[in-house]
Amino acid sequence: MGEQNAPPTIALVDDDRNILTTLSIALQNEGFGTRIYADPLTALKALGDNPPDLAILDIKMPRMDGIELLTRLRERSTVPVIFLTSKDTEIDEALGLSMGADDYIGKPFSQRLLVERIRAILRRAAHRTATDANDGAGAEDVIVRGRLTLDPGRHRVLWDGRDIAITVTEFMVLEALASRPGFVKSRDQLMNAAYEDDVYIDDRTIDSHIKRLRKKFRAVDAEFDAIETLYGVGYRFTEGADGD
Repeated sequence: MGEQNAPPTIALVDDDRNILTTLSIALQNEGFGTRIYADPLTALKALGDNPPDLAILDIKMPRMDGIELLTRLRERSTVPVIFLTSKDTEIDEALGLSMGADDYIGKPFSQRLLVERIRAILRRAAHRTATDANDGAGAEDVIVRGRLTLDPGRHRVLWDGRDIAITVTEFMVLEALASRPGFVKSRDQLMNAAYEDDVYIDDRTIDSHIKRLRKKFRAVDAEFDAIETLYGVGYRFTEGADGD
């Protein structure tokens, strides 16, 4: 991650060098540092060895597509990731989010929108880091809901004492649900909890994050059903669900 007082570092991975150059210049003009990679295999090693503050990955790349790159990256890093997708369909978006991306943006895209998305994710990550560094953060900040334990200061999630690795965005969604068990949260409310300011997020984004959360919990507990869907209304966390 970037050093204290240094500008946030954004890693760009795309086989199109024109896009890399254009984005790199645009982000540098906004005050970010950038690292660019045209080869996903080279990027995988670099991102794992020296994680940036955020990575932007293209989905369609030769040798290794963005989905595989993210899958392998998630084995060793929780660095925030935004996907660039060239197809105006739900498939790439949902698949990318289901694999652990924090956000996606479709090509062609507004550079201003991309910068807003980047800043929103970095703010969330910085908040978690600041909370973790706060010596006053103690057990009173930990949220315990039945078999679920959320430790915001350490960005740690436990189910029955077993660690579950989730992204910053997934944590924000889960925290919003678990903060008031039994109460329904609409997609808009969850979007407001996970995404700051006026950054536009599609409803499908929240659905994809929920699916990913369920998948991660069910990897350690096949009977997990604490996150309920109320069709046409939203989602809720049921504290006594699944074996209380």
